[in-house]
Amino acid sequence: MDCCSKPSSLCQLLVNAPCLLPSVILMVMDGNIFVVSLSVADLVVAVYPYPLILTAIFHNEWTMGDIHCQISGFFMGLSVIGSIFNITAIAINRYCYICHSLRYDKLFNLKNTCGYLCLTWLLTLVAILPNLFVGSLQYDQRIYSCTFAQTVSMSYTITVVVVHFIIPLSIVTFCYLRIWILVIQVKHRVRQDCKQKVRTADVRNFLTMFVVFVLFAVCWGPLNFIGLAVSINPSKIIPQIPEWLFVVSYFMAYFNSCLNAVIYGILNQNFRKEYKRILLGLWSPRLLFLDASRGGTEGVKSKPSPAGTNNNQAEILL
Repeated sequence: MDCCSKPSSLCQLLVNAPCLLPSVILMVMDGNIFVVSLSVADLVVAVYPYPLILTAIFHNEWTMGDIHCQISGFFMGLSVIGSIFNITAIAINRYCYICHSLRYDKLFNLKNTCGYLCLTWLLTLVAILPNLFVGSLQYDQRIYSCTFAQTVSMSYTITVVVVHFIIPLSIVTFCYLRIWILVIQVKHRVRQDCKQKVRTADVRNFLTMFVVFVLFAVCWGPLNFIGLAVSINPSKIIPQIPEWLFVVSYFMAYFNSCLNAVIYGILNQNFRKEYKRILLGLWSPRLLFLDASRGGTEGVKSKPSPAGTNNNQAEILL
């Protein structure tokens, strides 16, 4: 069967699925793959840890045993660290995309992008694995969760806060500050002779990811600062931290995984259109499959290169 033919039924779509897959991969394998990866990191907690937490809340204790406790804590850490590392990767990608657009195609070609994505998750695994050996994943009755225990080791807690939060936060802040400076310079026509321009679409999509970063910092900041304070002087700080503050900081951090999709929907028109299309597709699944097939066969043909637009202007497609 011709891969370019348009399927008129679900059966034809399933037959053409192998032909559509490369097109879908090409559509995703640009800078936006990190956004997809961030979404996967956010969904990890919903697959395993959250159902167990709800069970613990229902029973008012942990009834699933130590193995499930360790696995739940591992996946929770995988989601948290994966989120911040993916947010860091997104910031670096946007920085190269807007501030170094002439070299973006070489830096983020298909092969390199796949390598960066694998490196992001490899670093995530390396960062979370030590928890299994130092015994820091424990059940906390206050939050009904098996999670990182801040009081297990002072030096390890400081390392976790620095590597998992402060360093990524610093990198992301640097990238977004550089982007802001460029946007302001272009806005005030300070760099009129520069070949590098910033389009409205660039700024709008940059703002979306900047808000995602800010919300992550706000949601996870309190918990990390509490952990840092506790690790520096446990005997003095722990009695001074109210239980309600600790619980609120944890649930603020948990809630962050639910916010990104909302932010995309509020700030990005393309996401709003897709949300609407998916909701309508739930009422008429056949239309959803037909739209997906047309997007797979026709979307790639009309998709411009992320950094190969006219006048050396980068265009972010989200």
